[in-house]
Order: sequence, then C-alpha cells, then structure tokens
Amino acid sequence: MLSRLTRPQFLAVCGLPVVALLATTLFAPLPFSVAQPGLTADVLGKNRGAEVITISGAPTHGTSGQLRMTTIEATGPDASIHLGDVLGSWFDTDRAVMPRDAVYPSGDDVSEIERYNQEQMKESQDSATTAALRYLRMDKGDVDVKLRLEDVGGPSAGLLFSLGIVDKLGAGDLTGGKVVAGTGTITDGGKVGAVGGVPLKTQAARRDGATVFLVPKAECSDARAELPKGLRLIPVTTLEGAVDSLKALESGKGDVPAC
Repeated sequence: MLSRLTRPQFLAVCGLPVVALLATTLFAPLPFSVAQPGLTADVLGKNRGAEVITISGAPTHGTSGQLRMTTIEATGPDASIHLGDVLGSWFDTDRAVMPRDAVYPSGDDVSEIERYNQEQMKESQDSATTAALRYLRMDKGDVDVKLRLEDVGGPSAGLLFSLGIVDKLGAGDLTGGKVVAGTGTITDGGKVGAVGGVPLKTQAARRDGATVFLVPKAECSDARAELPKGLRLIPVTTLEGAVDSLKALESGKGDVPAC
C-alpha cells in the first residue's frame, strides 16, 4: 500500500537535492583567483635601493618626472576560492575575480610559476631594450642597458621599460615632471600588446600619484569601466606613438589621443 505525501512533505523531499547542491557549490573550491591593485614602481628611479635602469656606453640625462609600471596582486594558485569569495569581490571595486588560468597560465606549481614569470620578465626586458634602441637608432652593441626590478614577473612592464630607456637616452623630457603610469607588453619592433587586470592597475596608479595612464588601445573600454577620478587615459599601440603622445602632452602642441 502506497502512502501519500502531503504538499509540505513533498516539497521538503524534492528540496533536499537542491539544498545539497547549493551547499556543495558554496563550499567547493572554484577555479578562480581574487586580484587587487598591486605595487607600482618608477622605472626612472630606484627599486629596493637599486636603479631600475642603468645605462653605459652612451650619455644619459636626468629626468624630472616618473614612469610607473603597474601590477596586480592575486591569490596564489593553490588558494581555495569559494562562492562567498566570488560574490564578495563582485561588488568590490578594489578587487576582481579572474579565471585562475588567466592569472597563472603555466599551472599550479608555485616554483614552476615563479620560473615562468621570471622568464617572461627577462624576455620582456630584452624586447624593451631592443625596441627602445631601435627607436633611438642606436647600436645595441655599443650601448649596454641593464634592467632590474625585484619581486615582479611577467611581460606587462615592457612598454614602461622602453619608455624609461628612451627618456634617459633621448632628447627632452618625456614626462614633463608628471607622474605617468601605464602597462603593456612590447615586441622587439615596438608594438604594444594587451595585458590583464587593467582596471585594478589604474587604481594602483592613481593611488601612487599618477595623473596619466598609458593603456593598450585594445583595452580602453576595460580601463574606462572603473577609471579613478583624476587619471587621464592615453591609448597606445606602438612605442613611437606612446613617445609622441607624451611629447605632445608635455609641450601642449599636437593631438593627444584619448580612449
């Protein structure tokens, strides 16, 4: 003989799997990282007591402003991120949830990730030097450029490294005394590439005094989404274009592109 369930009993029985699923979702680790604005460093100055850019074999000149590369800080590849963390970060403009594979494309092993990031940084520094010397029409065999930036990995400082070399070796003063920040990869030929975490990097830049931010043109919309007050965006696609924009901004002559 079959017994009949009352409506409340039926709903309770049917609801058990849903409750179990929600509980599993709430407490299960998710494949995300939580990121926030990271450090910035002036490539024209010192970092941890050492000059970021040192040049020999050619005359250099003093600079009046700052060129600050920007970073984000993210939870580690082995951190457990849960639904509560994701929901909490969703409404916080100082944090962002990013796919873990986008932050750590080389895997979950911490030592492997550190090696990968250092390799990326070294390649970025080599390309930045090549691009800058090509722009200045200088022989790489005659000019020795050394770049040093502790505790930072990845390729996203390439554009700022190149600009720093150009500022030290070229004629004039690129910043005009301003605090200029930015981000972007660079190729040997001087092409600027997109990076991740731009909205967080603009916040880091403004926090550390920047009034101008150079952003890869493809990421203008991302940069505008949560742009801090008082920070001017300048889109760039090449090293030459970035230099021209900064010169126009400093002199007040010529057009300065905007996002």
